[in-house]
Amino acid sequence: MNTPLHALSNADLHCHSVVSDGTLTPELLAARAKAHGVELWALTDHDEIGGQQRAINAARAQGLPYITGVEVSVTFAGKVVHIVGLGFDHTNEQLQSGLRATRGGRGARAQDMSDDLARAGIPGAYEGALKYAGNPELISRTHFARFLVESGHCTDVPEVFRRYLTEGKPGFVPHKWATLADTVRWIREAGGLAVIAHPGRYGFTPTEEYALITEFIAHGGRGIEVVTGSHTAADVLQYTDTALEFDLLASRGSDFHSPAESRVDLGKLEDHLSGRLTPVWSVLGDRIHWPSAH
Repeated sequence: MNTPLHALSNADLHCHSVVSDGTLTPELLAARAKAHGVELWALTDHDEIGGQQRAINAARAQGLPYITGVEVSVTFAGKVVHIVGLGFDHTNEQLQSGLRATRGGRGARAQDMSDDLARAGIPGAYEGALKYAGNPELISRTHFARFLVESGHCTDVPEVFRRYLTEGKPGFVPHKWATLADTVRWIREAGGLAVIAHPGRYGFTPTEEYALITEFIAHGGRGIEVVTGSHTAADVLQYTDTALEFDLLASRGSDFHSPAESRVDLGKLEDHLSGRLTPVWSVLGDRIHWPSAH
């Protein structure tokens, strides 16, 4: 690695592969990250760490420093919040078991979503979505969205979420995810560090956001995403201040899913972390999988 760990700027610690709801393999993501100048990479599939060894191997083949990652779905204040875990032991049985349990309701939920869409005049949605997911255990709204675009019911994925699959619309079925306490504990006890993902997306009131952050810290959470593919410049400033106020480590990631769908490509985030912040990777040096030449 040419750039010292404390000096790197193009870390991308949030993206998804075909193992969850992305469209590229871990191997193709590693190559894309390297080609786009990523200096430290993490694959953070939803509620699943089955792609981690492939990502480690692929990053090593690209000469790319890698850190293990996952994005866990959590129910908090009636909404789904995402917690990213970084730098954990991906063979940890407790973490694997916890993620398996939180994935467990996806298959039945997907069938209910399909039934609801059928009542709205869209038959065959489960089978159509499954074609994109491959694994019923990991089927998600994103897979349904791709089917609805392919079948001509919507022109793009954003239209799907405006018309379907969100609360109050056809196809929306809530799912109770893991608790914040359990999620942070699984990550910590597997040797990792927990990070609140894209906080600007949740639409919490200031009181609700304060409750999320303080409870997260009370359970041992240590980081927050400041620069992400879904954050505006105003969000970056706001969560820079939040990280400083609560003494949280700052993280950065594109949340890349697909070349055709993602707002920001892997490695192409324009904003960088303020020099006033402590990057999450500054405390994770001993958990990075370095290329053999390091």
